[in-house]
This record gives sequence, C-alpha cells and structure tokens, in this order.
Amino acid sequence: MADKLLPGDNRTRCEWCLGDPLYLDYHDTEWGTPERRAKVLFEFLLLEGAQAGLSWITILRKRDRYRQVLDGFDPLKIARYDERKKQQLLSDGGIVRNRLKIESVITNAQAYLEIESHTDGFSDYIWSFVDGTAIQSRWRRVTDIPAESRISANMAKELKRSGFRFVGSTICYAFMQAMGLVNDHLVDCFRHEECHSLEIENGPQ
Repeated sequence: MADKLLPGDNRTRCEWCLGDPLYLDYHDTEWGTPERRAKVLFEFLLLEGAQAGLSWITILRKRDRYRQVLDGFDPLKIARYDERKKQQLLSDGGIVRNRLKIESVITNAQAYLEIESHTDGFSDYIWSFVDGTAIQSRWRRVTDIPAESRISANMAKELKRSGFRFVGSTICYAFMQAMGLVNDHLVDCFRHEECHSLEIENGPQ
C-alpha cells in the first residue's frame, strides 16, 4: 500500500501515476473523468493516435504544443489543412513528426465533421458504445486491467469504417479509460469513487 501513497498525502492512487508531477496531476484531475464535450473527445482521440508506439507521458509533455499548432484542436480548421501546413507540422520538433500520424489528424478531423453532421453528435456517437453510461470496473491490481475489450474492438471497427485512422482496439481502450467511458482506477484509488460520483451527477438524465 505504501507505494501508492505520497509523503504528507494519505490518499491512495493508482501506482502508474507516481514519480512524475505531470502524470500525477493528470491522474488526479483528468484520467477517468467522464467527458462528454465533443471537442475534448476529439482532442484526446487525436492524442491517443499520436501516442501509438510511444509512452503517454511523452504525449502529455507535447500536448500544449499540439494545441498551439493544431489550432486548439479545432476540427473545422484541421480538416482544411493543406500540404504547406503538413510540411510545417512535419518540421515542428514539439510534436511527433510522423507523416502518417500527421496525415491522420486531417482525415480524422474530416471524419469527425462527417459524424457530427449525420448523427446526434460526436459525443453521443462515442458514448453510444457504452450505452451512454460509464462502465465501472473493480480492478484491484494494475496487472488485472486489460489493454483492450470487446467494446474497444467494436469502437475501432466503427471509427475506421467512418474514416478514422490510428484508432486500433488498444488505442480505443486507452481513449475510453482517459475519457471515463470506463472507470479503470483501481478500487482503492481515491479517484475511483470520485469518477463514479461524477458519472452519477453529470451522466445522461
């Protein structure tokens, strides 16, 4: 239990967040919080795609720069990026300079807008994969938490069908965890109950 505690703080946490102040803040304030704002969901789906093959802390450290160069993750602007903009992004050392990932940002913005125009909205579309309500896991050890699920595989399949790229099942599960579609905080972590309470308070009425 001691490895989940911080000096002077008696709150138990998921041990993966300890050791880096940025990770700690992310765990305590964002990860697992049920998120229903469409543009935030879009932002994190792009960031999860950028993370493929890398560590999440690497992307967290680059997130502010991504927000700067991607116009605050505005899908309307991103969908219109041309070749000149692609080259600017490829030369920017503050983000992941991978051509396929950068091109996927544009195609994903276009796919996002298509979903927004033909459904009840991107947020409802994403949350429909869990029937509108966050899944409340009861994991006791980090090693118990899966890397993907039947739902994430279905989400990946449907997103790809809609034109998204870099949205495999593992990426989709990480996205679900981050956006609170599934509460994968360990049961003894103080954030598990907080995120559950937020879902009850702010979920579909």
